[in-house]
Amino acid sequence: MIQKKSCYQDLLRLLMVFLIVYYLPVANFIALQETVSSSASAVQTPEESLGGSENAAVMENVSQEAENLPEPEEFSRPHMLIYSSYTVKVGDNLSEIAKRFALNVGTLISTNDIKQPRNLSVGKTLRIPNQDGIIYKAGRNDTLEAVSKKHKADPEAVKIANELFSDKINGNGNLFLPGAIIPWQEQPEQPVYRDIFLWPVRGYISSYYGYRRSPFTGVRTFHDGLDIAAPTGTLVKAAMSGRVSAAGYDEIFGNFVAITHQSGYRTLYGHMSLIHTRIGAYVNAGEQIGEVGSTGQSTGPHLHFTVYSNGKRINPRAVIR
Repeated sequence: MIQKKSCYQDLLRLLMVFLIVYYLPVANFIALQETVSSSASAVQTPEESLGGSENAAVMENVSQEAENLPEPEEFSRPHMLIYSSYTVKVGDNLSEIAKRFALNVGTLISTNDIKQPRNLSVGKTLRIPNQDGIIYKAGRNDTLEAVSKKHKADPEAVKIANELFSDKINGNGNLFLPGAIIPWQEQPEQPVYRDIFLWPVRGYISSYYGYRRSPFTGVRTFHDGLDIAAPTGTLVKAAMSGRVSAAGYDEIFGNFVAITHQSGYRTLYGHMSLIHTRIGAYVNAGEQIGEVGSTGQSTGPHLHFTVYSNGKRINPRAVIR
């Protein structure tokens, strides 16, 4: 009797060992899989955690906040003038060289005393300054304050750029005026800018820049852009690469887009039927931004096209290709 009981106990021990060795790891593995699956299902992508429109709104806010961040102090404080050099190659033009070094075309023309911007000689070595500005030949009676005021330059920036130790500039010869630009009416580089701006739409000019009789009131008023007539739905393209600074509806211009470009330029496209871009977007020259329409104060389908240079309206025909 005792031997049978002992035999049963041995069998029971063997069964328990078998269960521990073979079934416990499987149970643990299944439990682990369930834990991982439940954790994975709890993690959501940004698209899942927000609705489509809500997510787009949040991403737009983030983008706008990034755009409104102040520039680093390093970008805005005055710098000492330093030149590098660049050798003109086959196929180069002044506009592309300026873009490559993030400079105004006028800066290269002034610092290199270029008389014929269109005819750059292959092999010519250009001086490339580390900041935008122009060269000014100081006269005997010139003062730092007067010269800076005339050219809208910061006197302190002029002193730092030219390593001046006082406000006296007479007898210093050529001065570099940081941030200054050549007055529009004196710019010899106008032909160069025609290589930058593209026609924004295929059509014909129905109203030119300048004074005209208003089609609504009959009163002589100033028209600050070109009206380019084209069928409704004709594609409207960015005249130059830049960032969309405004887009929406205006009582006068209807559906409009404004783009900020390099070198102080801004363009406005009005009366469109549809807008195909958004605020903050970067667009390339020739990229579609909308379609021709007749929204706002308009007498028929056309595109109103305005060009601003450093905040002032200019004749688009002077800069368009």
